[in-house]
Amino acid sequence: MGIRPPGDAADTVMLTVTGMTCGGCANAVNRVLSGVAGVAKVDVDLASGRATVTGTAAATELIRAIESAGFGARIA
Repeated sequence: MGIRPPGDAADTVMLTVTGMTCGGCANAVNRVLSGVAGVAKVDVDLASGRATVTGTAAATELIRAIESAGFGARIA
């Protein structure tokens, strides 16, 4: 994603995350996603294995952050 004009709406990206087996894993995914520039909100659901991210960060950056924490990810 490129530079957005002020006031432009944020996007929502839903990701399937693999390798999460406990609440600590979900917290780790939440933490790394929250640290990506442009992320406004993160919701990680351990039961469904999904993470919903709102903001202006590119999906590739979100996936890279999750993979750097030792989990797998793809766009849902």
